[in-house]
Amino acid sequence: MIIPIKPVSGLPSTKKNTPAELNANVAQKFMQPGSLSLAALPPLALYIHIPWCVKKCPYCDFNSHEAKNGFPEDEYLSALRLDLERALPAIWGRKIYTIFIGGGTPSLLSAAGLDRLLSDVRTLLPLDGAVEITMEANPGTFEAEKFRSYRASGVNRLSIGIQSFNSQHLQALGRIHDGDEARRAIEIAQTHFDNFNLDLMYALPKQTLSEARLDVQTAIASGAPHLSLYHLTLEPNTLFAKYPPALPDDDASAEMQDEITEIMTAAEYQHYEVSAYAKEKHQARHNLNYWQFGDYLGIGAGAHSKLSFPHRVVREMRYKNPKAYMQAVSEGREIQESNEITRDDMAFEFMLNTLRLTDGFPVNLFAERTGLSLTTIEHSLHNAEKKGLIYRDHQQIRATELGMRFLNDLQQMFLKN
Repeated sequence: MIIPIKPVSGLPSTKKNTPAELNANVAQKFMQPGSLSLAALPPLALYIHIPWCVKKCPYCDFNSHEAKNGFPEDEYLSALRLDLERALPAIWGRKIYTIFIGGGTPSLLSAAGLDRLLSDVRTLLPLDGAVEITMEANPGTFEAEKFRSYRASGVNRLSIGIQSFNSQHLQALGRIHDGDEARRAIEIAQTHFDNFNLDLMYALPKQTLSEARLDVQTAIASGAPHLSLYHLTLEPNTLFAKYPPALPDDDASAEMQDEITEIMTAAEYQHYEVSAYAKEKHQARHNLNYWQFGDYLGIGAGAHSKLSFPHRVVREMRYKNPKAYMQAVSEGREIQESNEITRDDMAFEFMLNTLRLTDGFPVNLFAERTGLSLTTIEHSLHNAEKKGLIYRDHQQIRATELGMRFLNDLQQMFLKN
């Protein structure tokens, strides 16, 4: 369930203030006493959205737009820098621990464009010395020289949208690459990057158990240190939702999921989140920050932010349409929607994320990230424990194997009516 975003009331008027003054005033407002009391602010990540693709996939519900005649790279990069500059008052003095460049297809950026983007980020923000910088990439856009330049500019982790190694399945998914291009992309990634992720999907149109098994075995054989394995779902407002393909039934999908888990365990990958598997020391630090209810600043068209202040936690969303976003940035009004997470919603949002982790979360993290006492969810914890969905002791709280199987039901138990 997604909590609706509502406009913040009482924000300073823009009529008499410049954009810089407005942002400073908003940041000052957020620093005022509120309903929470956070002992410390969580780690901060940066998300940068590149909204263009070569082709919109029929299953995709992300904010992506076909770049039929190219895209305005220079104009968009200028907007990103201005967006980031205006966000500085809200995160002043905070270090960035991870950066994720997502999309869309960020690997459509030129080598010079990516270098410009990361140079702007380094100019404006203090980065941790071991900052993880991940870039999403589509196998259909891999060029060896360009990815060598990406690495030289500072990208140290790739997330490659393989989806499948089966060309027929890739065609059914509307992907622009085939199986050979998927393998070639991995070879290029291995040449320049020690750390990379492969995205794979299962329960694809007309996919058999043996075909799903072969996809996973091929990914493991490639030596990828991190795999994200997703069940194909028919999301609203997608072409697949309007014209549903024939998918494996629930029993066949469950059999695929069980076998995938067995294969990954035998290959010594840690299943650390619902859809994520990693070799030792290769967990996705950026994604872990999301799942541990950390903070993130999102810039770019449609990007979302979650920012903590001593007495409140705020969510923001930028304008989704790229043209509308760039226009809004030029006028100093890039944030389309903003709201505070209420005390009633805070526990649910925390549990919605942290229960995705197979190890759950340390007990003290709840109060640290929400500003609430654990007693506020004691009734829900007790009920979940009685149903065998939660394990807890004085140090840790996590979903049981049964809880993971019925994760949506478990998460809903922490939603206030």
